[in-house]
Amino acid sequence: MADTLKEILLDSSRRPAVVTDFETLVDAEVSDKGGVSGAVVKTGFAAVKKIKPGIIPSAVETLLPDFVGALEPFYGDFRAQGGSDFGAYLTSRSDEASDALLSVTDSRAERSSRDSIKKVYGKLRPNGKKNVEEALPRLGQLVDKHAAAV
Repeated sequence: MADTLKEILLDSSRRPAVVTDFETLVDAEVSDKGGVSGAVVKTGFAAVKKIKPGIIPSAVETLLPDFVGALEPFYGDFRAQGGSDFGAYLTSRSDEASDALLSVTDSRAERSSRDSIKKVYGKLRPNGKKNVEEALPRLGQLVDKHAAAV
C-alpha cells in the first residue's frame, strides 16, 4: 500500500485520472459559487479559460506536484492518526491547509509572465482562502478515492 501522496497521486499509471478528477473538482467548486463573490469567481474563471483555452488541465498537470508537496505533511499526520476521512481532517485544519495550497498558486502567479493572468489572479485572491477552505472536503474525498484504489 502506498504511504505518501506522491506515491498515490503522482504515480504515472494513475496520474491522468487524478488530473481529470482535479479538473472536475475545480469546475464543481466554481459552479457551486453563489452571490456576488461567486459571480466574481465565475467571471474570473471564464476569463482565464478564454485567455488560454486548456489552461485548467495544463495548470492542474503543472501544479499537481507542488500541491502534493504542500499536502504531504497533512496526509502524513492524517495517516499517523489513523484517520479515515481526509476531507474531514483537512477541514479540521482548514487555516493551515488552505495557506499551504495557496502558497503554491501565489508563487506561480507571482512568477507568471502574463500580466492578464496576474490581474485576474489578483482579483480572485482576496477570497482565495475562503474558496480553498470550501473545497477541502471535496479535495479530501478525491485523495481518499485514489488512496483506496492503491
